[in-house]
Amino acid sequence: MNDVKMSKQLQDQINRLQQYRTQFQMIIQQRQQFDLRLKEINEALSEIEKTDDKTPIYKSVGSVLIKTKGKKEIQKDLKSDKESLEIRKNSLEKQEGEVKEKLNELQSKVQNALSVNSEAD
Repeated sequence: MNDVKMSKQLQDQINRLQQYRTQFQMIIQQRQQFDLRLKEINEALSEIEKTDDKTPIYKSVGSVLIKTKGKKEIQKDLKSDKESLEIRKNSLEKQEGEVKEKLNELQSKVQNALSVNSEAD
């Protein structure tokens, strides 16, 4: 590729392609973090469901465990967190699809341009 002179437009497309790849990877990582957090919340809700109302429940705040007011309060908090995470996850999934589409489209354009350039030599 050293001998092949790329047009400014092709160089820009390659740079944008790399930016889309980086953005795509970041979105995937964030979505995976949300998936993990949602799994933890579902497990916590499941375990809380198995307890009776008198069982003391603690929540982690930083490096400290604090006793909650009760089962209903912690369920309400967890369900609220879950709702918020699901909304954010859905938004990331939408972004992921859009970026993937742009990435594939641009990758195709770059590959076509590179094959045209190599045929011209």
